[in-house]
Amino acid sequence: MAGLSHEENLDAMRYDANNSGDRKKLENIRLEGRKTAKERILSILDEKTFVEVDAFVNHRSGENNLHLHRPLGDGVIAGHGMIEGRRVVCFSQDSSVFAGSIGEMHARKILKILQFAEKSLLPVIAIWDGNGERPEEGITALGSSGEILDTMVACSGRIPMISIVMGKVTGISALAVGLSDFVIMHSSHGNMTLSGENNFYDINIGSEIKEFSGNAENHFSRSGIACLLADDDATALEIASDLLSYFPDNMLSKPDVIKNNDSWDRSCNEINEVLPSNQEKPYDVRKIIEIISDKNTFLELFSDYASNIVVGLARLDGNSIGIIANQPSVLAGCLDIDASVKAARFIRTCDCFNLPVLTFIDVPGFLPGTVQEYGGIIKHGAKLLFAYSEATIPKLAVVIRKAYGGAYLAMSCKHLNSDYNISWPSGELAVMGSEGAVNIIHRRELSSSKNKDDTYQKLLNNYREKFGDPYVAAKNGWIDDVIEPEITRKNLIQALRPLLSKREWTPPKKHDNIPL
Repeated sequence: MAGLSHEENLDAMRYDANNSGDRKKLENIRLEGRKTAKERILSILDEKTFVEVDAFVNHRSGENNLHLHRPLGDGVIAGHGMIEGRRVVCFSQDSSVFAGSIGEMHARKILKILQFAEKSLLPVIAIWDGNGERPEEGITALGSSGEILDTMVACSGRIPMISIVMGKVTGISALAVGLSDFVIMHSSHGNMTLSGENNFYDINIGSEIKEFSGNAENHFSRSGIACLLADDDATALEIASDLLSYFPDNMLSKPDVIKNNDSWDRSCNEINEVLPSNQEKPYDVRKIIEIISDKNTFLELFSDYASNIVVGLARLDGNSIGIIANQPSVLAGCLDIDASVKAARFIRTCDCFNLPVLTFIDVPGFLPGTVQEYGGIIKHGAKLLFAYSEATIPKLAVVIRKAYGGAYLAMSCKHLNSDYNISWPSGELAVMGSEGAVNIIHRRELSSSKNKDDTYQKLLNNYREKFGDPYVAAKNGWIDDVIEPEITRKNLIQALRPLLSKREWTPPKKHDNIPL
């Protein structure tokens, strides 16, 4: 820019960098009530803390007429800043520049900021709003994108990675989202597929792809990829900030202790109103979780996916914890394939970032049926057991009612090195339900009895006296205590306090081999 001073030249460059998007697309974004890429970054970060990097980068491709349009920033805003005083690394794709697609320099910007996060051990907030790879740039874009995926794998388990899907995301961008620890999707504009319909020449495959809608609702309820939905941009960014507050900066640190005015020894009398006296009657376990945890701190994740098990984050005496609970109001709380995988992944995430896990047990068994068996329930159920056994974080468990057979063993039983296991008087720890056990053990006696109903009831009562309560397990040391429900919060907090300094030695090995 001839004739301009250095300061004027810099100001002009900054203006171009801040206004590089297509004017028509930016206008449409405004009309839809959405934020621009830069506004999203500034909204989630504390005021005046954003430090942008590579604002003047542009692509260097001369193919397919790209040399006629070289917008500064190349379609992504990247940098670091603070959220509630915590340092974070972030980037936001700009859908007004080449539809937010990943070109070589676009990918290198993301790669640079991810490598910065890896070195500095800081959390990553990734805002995705881009339509996959940029076909005009060819293999150069593909190579740099592969480096993004490689770096995300290196970051996995070391720093929390939260992805927010704000628009249409396909291809490599979708793969990168899949490598994140948590995915939040915009309920109206969020859309994600690995393969777009234009990727296939076969008309049958293309039409099949078109029939699948990668909208937020499908990923929230069917694929299990999205853990939370947001109605608008501002809500999505607020959810991400709230979610991050439960986690530490990295695997070497612990989450912040955030106490509210909830007394640690508060009585939980409301539990008696939630828990039915009839052992077979369903109830909503989320109400019990909310009663026991610090008030207004329970954040459920994946609520519409595999709803027979509940997972989420909460605080107990100000300490961040992971919650896992069987949900008796869905499939009677049985474990199936999706529930096992959902819980196993969550346990491993908590273990990575030093969050204790609290488990509420009311499980009659694994869901029977050929669909489950053909789907590999044996392998997937083993993932859940594996995740609990492998985890070195503090593990606490409460038996509410049923704790039967292999499903109980897979739900943080004492034999998987759980640290503190208690039961309520309503707990029933057994190989199987009383009715099934009596039918197997006394089948000859029942078949020859003249009054089967009376005989069955008598045998059932005898079995329940011997095995149908938690005291048999307590006598064998398989649970640490039997307590009244109303003192559960107090007892859990008393048990958690010394466990916060828990350290567990594991034998050296390259890595484990979870049954994936």
